[in-house]
Amino acid sequence: MSSVLNFLAAISWWQWILIVLALVAIRDVFIQKKHTISHNFPIIGHFRYMLEKIGPELRQYLVANNREELPFNRIERSWIYASAKKQNNYEGFGTDRDIYSHQHIFINNAMMPYKIEPGHPNAIDPCFLPCAKVMGAYNKRRKPYRPGSVINVSAMSFGSLSARAVESLNKGIKMAGAYHNTGEGGLSPYHSHGGDVIFHFGTGYFGVRDDDGNFSLEKLVALVEKNPFVKAIEIKLSQGAKPGKGGVLPAAKITQEISDIRHVPLGKDVLSPPNHSAFSNVPELMEFIEQIAEATGLPVGIKAAIGKLEQWKELAKLMAETGKGPDFITVDGGEGGTGAAPPSFADHVSLPWVYGFSDLYKVFKDQDLCERIVFIGSGKLGFPAKAAMAFAMGADCINVAREAMMSIGCIQAQVCHTNRCPSGVATQNKWLQSGIDPTLKSVRLAQYFKTFRKEFIEITHAAGYEHPCQFKMRDIDVNVDDHHLSKELDRTYMYHKVPVPFTSMQDLKDCLYLGGKNTTLTN
Repeated sequence: MSSVLNFLAAISWWQWILIVLALVAIRDVFIQKKHTISHNFPIIGHFRYMLEKIGPELRQYLVANNREELPFNRIERSWIYASAKKQNNYEGFGTDRDIYSHQHIFINNAMMPYKIEPGHPNAIDPCFLPCAKVMGAYNKRRKPYRPGSVINVSAMSFGSLSARAVESLNKGIKMAGAYHNTGEGGLSPYHSHGGDVIFHFGTGYFGVRDDDGNFSLEKLVALVEKNPFVKAIEIKLSQGAKPGKGGVLPAAKITQEISDIRHVPLGKDVLSPPNHSAFSNVPELMEFIEQIAEATGLPVGIKAAIGKLEQWKELAKLMAETGKGPDFITVDGGEGGTGAAPPSFADHVSLPWVYGFSDLYKVFKDQDLCERIVFIGSGKLGFPAKAAMAFAMGADCINVAREAMMSIGCIQAQVCHTNRCPSGVATQNKWLQSGIDPTLKSVRLAQYFKTFRKEFIEITHAAGYEHPCQFKMRDIDVNVDDHHLSKELDRTYMYHKVPVPFTSMQDLKDCLYLGGKNTTLTN
């Protein structure tokens, strides 16, 4: 035995390296059968797989230019990071964007900007920007709600996001006077830090399901009564990342806490079906909405990605005939992405936001319904210029998901579906999420929202208006093609926005139903 040990001890370090490489080569050529490259090029072939694995990171940090990456390029991410940290988010020496590129947005400024007089709400708070419409006002819901912010946190579930991420978002929207959409994973303790909440559920009815997985109105009513910070209910028909396909929460992400909140078993992937069991057609959907609104007293809305319009036309016609229907509609663009999805869905199913929203808006305009509905846009709209375009097209609020994630530390690693999110935002791994400090990150989310609103108000004033609801489609040009390089939105999408009733920002501030009043962040 001692002779064997002496022999091994006599082997130098470089000889050990050669032995290991020889063993790897033998394994590559004679044992493993899965990888042709490793078989044909033993040892060297492994470098190909290593480079492939870190390729996205290499491109993100070393190869791609400032405007090249998708879904968010470096300039967009840097603006969010700087805004969230209250750092300098300006750029010098002019824009490096190709302003002649397809779909580039131009905002037509007024000769004389809107002048803020002393005592104006924006003279007191330059970030004050509530929604111009009240959810549930037309349908006379018992508890109408005016969102206190035009930018809010979109539907992202606890389970998909970590506990600390959800807590950071909720504490942040309380500071910013916004609302927090729960996503379809149910209402968790991390949604309960004082911010306004919109409770959202999909086909799995998580948090409000019975033992058979069906919707339970009794559980929803109990949830709303127990949590008065829930201001509205949203029914998800579909989402931009994968419309017409149910969601998946991998078993690796399901903890005992998530199991209890969602009422699902441990150790199994949680699959949301593509269809609702509570309704199967448009009249039944209408009845379902009214049933929930009557039982809870809250405004009730629907969320969907847009494709075919036949059933939307049926819904609009039924709303016009009955005087009932959803209080708000959230339009999700096909470019949405916090939900993991097959590339075939993410790349090709449902329309991008601008096309989907313009198609849908015209359907409800044809029935004279636009003033009744609060339209919410969702799909990479978390930048002031894009929001101006959305409001000019008819949106009343916008929801942001990935932009909100980036404000609390997301680095666009694009591994949300693996439970290995390096920033701790989209993982249930205790070690990875321990790096998130909700006290700090909540302030960053709030600061991003406040910076966004401040710049959005400044753009609005530059265009000659007091509130972005006053934007008209002719106020925005967009590059269309090489023959007529830019067109106003009304000529591009072939409709005119219905004017939104608006008197003054002061009236919005004095509204009895104004949400998000518990703001604590200094400007």
